[in-house]
Amino acid sequence: MSHVPHELAEEFPADKDKIHSLNETDNHFAKLAEQYHTVNREIHRIETKVTPADEGYEKQLRRQRLALKDQIAVYLNQR
Repeated sequence: MSHVPHELAEEFPADKDKIHSLNETDNHFAKLAEQYHTVNREIHRIETKVTPADEGYEKQLRRQRLALKDQIAVYLNQR
């Protein structure tokens, strides 16, 4: 499997352990993280030409990923 950029552990390297712990103990965080990973992997498939998509859809996914990342950042800072 190829490396998928923008994984949460890369985006928040100082919070790697906290991310792991919250994924196991906090359902809300786990849901946010799963949504982020789903969108991130879809973007990666589009970027690597595995999944064809128009530019508008790709931009929509990028905005969605950024919004999820912002929500996760707020959540990590509150914990």
